[in-house]
Amino acid sequence: MSDRPLSIEVRDVAKSFRIQTDHPADRPRKDKLLHPFRAEHREFKVLEDISFEVERGEFFGVIGRNGSGKSTLLKILASVYAADAGRVRIAGRMAPFLELGVGFNQQQPARENVIMNAVMMGLTPDEAASRADEMIDFAGLSDHTDLQLKNYSSGMKVRLAFSVLTQVDADILLLDEVLAVGDSAFQQKCESVFTKLRDEGKTIVLVTHSMPTVNAFCDHALLLHDGRIDAFGKPIDVSNRYLEVNMRAAAEAEGGRDGYAARFAETIADPPIHIADAWLGADPEQRNSALGSGEPIILNAELEVVRAVERPGFQFKIEDGQGQSLFMGGAADLELEGGHAEPGERLRVRVEVENRLAPGRYVISGGGAQLTSDGTSEPATPVTALNFEVEGTRAEGLMELDHAVTMERIDSDKPVIGRP
Repeated sequence: MSDRPLSIEVRDVAKSFRIQTDHPADRPRKDKLLHPFRAEHREFKVLEDISFEVERGEFFGVIGRNGSGKSTLLKILASVYAADAGRVRIAGRMAPFLELGVGFNQQQPARENVIMNAVMMGLTPDEAASRADEMIDFAGLSDHTDLQLKNYSSGMKVRLAFSVLTQVDADILLLDEVLAVGDSAFQQKCESVFTKLRDEGKTIVLVTHSMPTVNAFCDHALLLHDGRIDAFGKPIDVSNRYLEVNMRAAAEAEGGRDGYAARFAETIADPPIHIADAWLGADPEQRNSALGSGEPIILNAELEVVRAVERPGFQFKIEDGQGQSLFMGGAADLELEGGHAEPGERLRVRVEVENRLAPGRYVISGGGAQLTSDGTSEPATPVTALNFEVEGTRAEGLMELDHAVTMERIDSDKPVIGRP
């Protein structure tokens, strides 16, 4: 952590819920008559010993499997729930976006709803009214402003709800899975909003299942597992740990069989090869996080061999900020001299990719692989991811492709195709 002031401080927070374990219909009639309000409960611990800090202007990711306590933590930060123990300190105006669309009046049209939601998020009624058209336009609903919300599709509703985020003046934003809304075109708009919020120095706490989003935007991340903090720190380290947790869960679901998930979980927990260093750019002394339009993408990685690996290789993937896979490549077998790597050896990998990406934020992730006896490729290291930005004016689409367009006059005496 740096010396920047804190926006959020969480210390020793715990939260439990009481869950009824019996059903009145299952109890004897006499017992129901004598004790009509008695019920058996058990305590279900959702969060335990949660402590962390979020600095002002930081983009902070909260990740974890379903049921790990992520949404409960955000609701405690938003004062929707009270913590059973510990303390939470907030410095600044907060706007929680926990469930997009909650509070919408289904009998009212879009304009009235965005004004109402914007006022709930801290804008004055005059401010909300003056920005209503801009919010509706952002959601792509300018042609449907007079339609009652009950006639909107679910996608239209969440786009409308997210559009309020573009106008909120709060210092701290709590976002719960907001990127899982809309189609790919609208998600590009969401990415632009995130970039704008970062540039404005907003403090953002984001709950998400998208590891590329965490790696592309977050300064730090926290992994919750079974209600406790399992990992905290650099986004790539935390997202790798999340991958390991998921793979272990998948391996347990396989019943311990020698399936891919079980082998993968074992490999990334105790990999035969470690990635000692990785960077973008041709020169390790001048590492890049920004590329000019058309400038080649050069990924370098230095690997340390811990245990002997037959036929080592390297795989990589490029994704956009929403986790959409754009390209996968690599070599399953790099054909080192001798065909294998011995413990103690250091290997260097260089990947050079033609850059046809449109300006925007991207993630390139890669890791060591090994070719198995049946010809398939399996991981030999955890994945390492690097964020980078292609600079320039934002274009429509994800790619910039060479193309040619011609126009010429034709003989006016010749019939036009399709006309008699």
